[in-house]
Amino acid sequence: MAATGSSKLDQMVERLAATSDPKRRYAYVLWLARKLPKPDPALLCDANKVKGCISQVYVRAALQDGKLQWQGDSDAQITKGLLALLMEGTAGLAPAVLVGMSPAFIQETGLQASLTPSRANGFLNIFKTMQLQAKVLADALLHAQPLDNSHGLSNG
Repeated sequence: MAATGSSKLDQMVERLAATSDPKRRYAYVLWLARKLPKPDPALLCDANKVKGCISQVYVRAALQDGKLQWQGDSDAQITKGLLALLMEGTAGLAPAVLVGMSPAFIQETGLQASLTPSRANGFLNIFKTMQLQAKVLADALLHAQPLDNSHGLSNG
């Protein structure tokens, strides 16, 4: 298995890859969905909406001590669990680590085999959206400029 740059995400991917039973993978993803805290209503706006998902998916990055923190939600439990996996697996990383991360780990989870094509594509779109938000934050850190919060990103 290729390392992602996040030991937490690597552990989660290994856990999913180690099980051959798709029902157990789904159970883990649904468990992650249930652990996700109820979102701040301000999260649910177009600026935080993931494009290219059939489900309604919202995610917002923030920096705390230079490390990524996430808020997110989805109206579909499986998608919410996939979002939670990415949020939990990348929280605490420097933004540049996520920006440079390959999405190859998604295939290694084994989830693709049991996800519908649209949901598998949505998983990748969530990841790409999170990478884009991390890039904005990484660039802001690099240039030490205050963030314009109109893009749904916060530095708090």
